[in-house]
Amino acid sequence: MVDPKDQPLRIRREQRRGKFVTVITGFAPRSANSNELPELLKQLKSKLATGGTLDDDGPTIELQGDHRDRLVEHFKKLGYPAKASGG
Repeated sequence: MVDPKDQPLRIRREQRRGKFVTVITGFAPRSANSNELPELLKQLKSKLATGGTLDDDGPTIELQGDHRDRLVEHFKKLGYPAKASGG
């Protein structure tokens, strides 16, 4: 298990086909191979009442909608050095 303080997350929003997608990058590759990211994705989808997926390029989490500011605060509470990035 990788310590959250060693995973500097970047949370950005992208516009795809006129809709926003929130993309979370910066997770350690080791956490993608364990059950940490699928469980975290499940928790985030439930908390934000939205859909989402894991993308193996990185690894990254993608959530439907613009949740950037809420997620930065959420991950900081969990101990991650999270920052908003992009437009």
